[in-house]
Amino acid sequence: MRVGLLTKEWPPEVYGGAGVHVEHLVPALRAAGADVDVHCFGGPRDDATAHSPDPRLAGAGAALQTLSVDLSIAAAVAGCDVVHSHTWYADLAGHLAALQHGVPHVLTTHSLEPHRPWKAEQLGGGYRVSSWVERASVLAADAVIAVSEGTRRDVLEVYPDVDPERVHVVHNGIDPEAYRPTGEVDVLERHGVDPAEPYAVFVGRITRQKGLAHLLRAAAELPGQLVLCAGAPDTPEIAAEAEELVADLQRRRGGVVWVRDMQPKRDVAQLLSHATVFVCPSVYEPLGIVNLEAMACATAVVASAVGGIPEVVVDGETGLLVPYDAGDPGAFERGLAEAVAAVLADPARAAAMGEAGRRRAVEHFGWDAVAARTLEVYRGTLR
Repeated sequence: MRVGLLTKEWPPEVYGGAGVHVEHLVPALRAAGADVDVHCFGGPRDDATAHSPDPRLAGAGAALQTLSVDLSIAAAVAGCDVVHSHTWYADLAGHLAALQHGVPHVLTTHSLEPHRPWKAEQLGGGYRVSSWVERASVLAADAVIAVSEGTRRDVLEVYPDVDPERVHVVHNGIDPEAYRPTGEVDVLERHGVDPAEPYAVFVGRITRQKGLAHLLRAAAELPGQLVLCAGAPDTPEIAAEAEELVADLQRRRGGVVWVRDMQPKRDVAQLLSHATVFVCPSVYEPLGIVNLEAMACATAVVASAVGGIPEVVVDGETGLLVPYDAGDPGAFERGLAEAVAAVLADPARAAAMGEAGRRRAVEHFGWDAVAARTLEVYRGTLR
């Protein structure tokens, strides 16, 4: 089976959960016997076919440039038996390839545009373009893969015309070798984190979705250190808000360490491994690979009970879940502070949650299982 896998992100340009998913899914599919051609955005690669926007659109919006990349990809995948797109950036390429070449289109939804209205702040009119692309592609796809049961419910709610039998759940996975407990502390020392003092850690982009502002407002009275591995802000306005909130927090308490650049896997794994608790305050999260990364590093998790997170974090066993209500952010922030403080105050319980999380990540979210389930979806479209 020859698969055209279509993605915006591909190493070394991986910055989000969808990119992490694709980066690990491809070798797992190849190990399972599939012939995978990767088509990605960006500069030339040795291990993928890269596509760039039409230079005549240099002054156009990013969304229109994206569509020109999709046209290039759609033209390049002739000869594939199935095409598989990830995120709206590549979905139109898959849709057009299916029409042009008469092959099935499988679409993995890592998020849904109607559930991310704050993207209009970042994309302007491009958000209307991305929403149109997603809708057209989801409705026409031969199969839709949702990364959680929660995401599957969202797909059927947002797009009720989709046949439920075409929507399949294939959870995200984790590489338990890349993310595992480590005793090394050089990364902590480089960034000024005291390995002898308990700390809570946040890892993620500075975006409305990840809820960093909620954590910063909740953290004034937390014990121990707070380590923020947070970068790649969506907009200058969001960056400025984070700067102001962190500065205010540092005036009110000590022990706040901000690692501003997105870090390589080894460094992230070390920051996670030594943390007492990882905090995921997301307001929307189809699954949340970063929770799996923390669990694989044997770190307890405190997370918002949104989207697919409850399918990953077992409340009271691998961490604590905090209810989120968009209409009452203050209650969410108080609940977040209470849960994080409770884990920080009980190192033995935190360690037990971390061990349970590691077991769960390894046993239930291996990439070999993800690849096998994905191949089942491919085969179903070829019948």
